[in-house]
Amino acid sequence: SKNKIEVLSVKVSKEKGITIVLLDPTQTNNAINILRKEFPQLEIIANNSGITAKFKEWELKRIKSQTIKQAIETLRNRIDEFGTLNPNIARKGEDRILVELPGVVDPERAKSIIGRTAQLEIKEVIDTAYSKEELLKKYPDGLPEGTEILEGVEKEVDGQKIKEWFLVKKTPIISGEMLKDARVGMDNRNKPAVNFELTSEGAEKFGEATAKMIGKRLAIVLDNKVMSAPVVRSRISSAGQITGDFTTQEATDLAIVLRAGALPAPVYILEERVIGPTLGKESIEKTVKAGIFALALVGLFMIYRYAISGFISVMALLLNGLFLWAAMVILDVTLTLPGIAGIILNIGMAVDANVIIFERIKEELRKGITLRVAVEEGFKRAWDAIFDAQITTLIAAFVLFQFGTGPLKGFAATLSIGTVISIFTALFVTKVFIDLILGGKKQLKYAF
Repeated sequence: SKNKIEVLSVKVSKEKGITIVLLDPTQTNNAINILRKEFPQLEIIANNSGITAKFKEWELKRIKSQTIKQAIETLRNRIDEFGTLNPNIARKGEDRILVELPGVVDPERAKSIIGRTAQLEIKEVIDTAYSKEELLKKYPDGLPEGTEILEGVEKEVDGQKIKEWFLVKKTPIISGEMLKDARVGMDNRNKPAVNFELTSEGAEKFGEATAKMIGKRLAIVLDNKVMSAPVVRSRISSAGQITGDFTTQEATDLAIVLRAGALPAPVYILEERVIGPTLGKESIEKTVKAGIFALALVGLFMIYRYAISGFISVMALLLNGLFLWAAMVILDVTLTLPGIAGIILNIGMAVDANVIIFERIKEELRKGITLRVAVEEGFKRAWDAIFDAQITTLIAAFVLFQFGTGPLKGFAATLSIGTVISIFTALFVTKVFIDLILGGKKQLKYAF
């Protein structure tokens, strides 16, 4: 209209793209020039039916790539909310996403959370009926422009199951992009529901719309299905509620997917595979053997280099491993290959702490003081160096856990737990063992 070119009709189809029919066909060239200038990402072609516009190949690839990236981010947010430890979510090929969830007890629930589009919209209700056919009969000349029919969820009223169909405006008042938060609550029948809160922009739009709709119904639409359609009694701004005879778990899962955001496009599960314990067991067994071999080599070196003190450090290392295993069981940390790598790295770091302590004790002994005093001074002097080194490791592990994904989080989790335990075993357990030896009848002159 700005360029004074009047359009007769606009049709959209998957095969042809957008077909535009002009009221005056002689203005076709002018219209094509304007469209090409305004939309360089579109391929504009004139044909007998009018003007056809399609996305160019490079634009389609860009949209697909962006959609996959956004879908991965949304899935990652959902899985993080779901509470699975050490998930792996990665792009596979041009249009596929690989999702690996170790230790999931309820695969069906996980699939439901992953596959749900969760597109929330709130629309104005124009008319209702108890069947689609009944609703269509009311409009023999066709539905009013800008409206559509949506199916409602089945509900039980006075012992009978009923389902409403809704004629609603196509353009939503607000959509899921304006959702700030979603939490499980209870409806007026004391059944689980989902309470949602809107952003400031959404609250303003919703408030303006509901102020004009008092006495009318609003359709709360989730994935093109009307979950509820309350009557507007007064102006509503920042909050609302989704009801639908949910169980507590269903309401929890719905709140999770709403908080994580809607998927940019529907996703379909093409392949589902449960990896049995055999494959994982073989990999873990090999890695554990490597860890035991590394521990044995470290132990032999420490005994060779520090004699009885080296043996004490080996005992402290074994306790370190036992404490780490107990902590992982208590915290329900899934053991993965990167996690085992973190444990093996922790062995080296724990030994490093003991080496610092023993070297400090040696330095004190060279001053000619007694063994007991040398031990006390050695531990005091080693404290700062060990503490600083372990704190920097914890900072690095924290960053990895916060910003890393999947395997990196498993590595960071075991490294963090192991680092804390290493500080305890190096500075306290080793000290207890040495004190026990020194407390015997004979002081061991060659302990260091």
